[in-house]
Amino acid sequence: MECLGLSGLDYIIVDNEHGCFHPQSDLEYIRTAKLYGLTPIVRVQEISRPAILKPLDVGAMGLLIPCVKTVEDAEKIVEYGKYAPVGSRGVAPGPGSGFWYEEYAQQGLENYFEVSNRETLLIPQCETAECLADLEKIVAVEGIDAIFVGPYDLSTSLGIAGQFDRPDFKQSLRHIAEVCHAAGKPCIIYAGSPKDSKDKFAMGYDSVAYGLDSVAFIEAFRNIRSQVLEK
Repeated sequence: MECLGLSGLDYIIVDNEHGCFHPQSDLEYIRTAKLYGLTPIVRVQEISRPAILKPLDVGAMGLLIPCVKTVEDAEKIVEYGKYAPVGSRGVAPGPGSGFWYEEYAQQGLENYFEVSNRETLLIPQCETAECLADLEKIVAVEGIDAIFVGPYDLSTSLGIAGQFDRPDFKQSLRHIAEVCHAAGKPCIIYAGSPKDSKDKFAMGYDSVAYGLDSVAFIEAFRNIRSQVLEK
């Protein structure tokens, strides 16, 4: 995390869904990210109160929520992840608010709730056919701050796994960006290469989550090895 912070990135995603991380270890990574000027976002395991509440309590500044299918899913996310009057997030001092010694938390609960709701991003993942079909209603839910596209799961759910160059799939991606922008909310997408990242920006996406740290590490040393050994 320290090395990533020194690289000039804007944010990182700590993956509790597929990665070897869990809510109990999030705190260390979140603290380190903030120390180096990175915005820490956590991908949670599921749509449940504990999975959403714990990363926020330890200081996550945003959450990615996987496998969203319905408006009811989106409403549950807001219920668990936003304070009253928007949601019903549990109230307690914790590391994320400096145990309520942060200045904004010292100005009464109303101000604490308002600032926390404004500064905490809840970002459902559009990675199912159901979410794609109901996206206009999902993105319109109060408290939903953005949409994140998972191309691998979305293409699989549509029955065209990994066929990212298909015109109908590209049109689905454009549709997501258009729906988000019409609702005044950012759209974010995963990209697996620098070229793919540029293509997604050109398609209208506001942000790109590039690759995996493990893959970048492997590829870097493969390239170094090949250069050293080439004759």
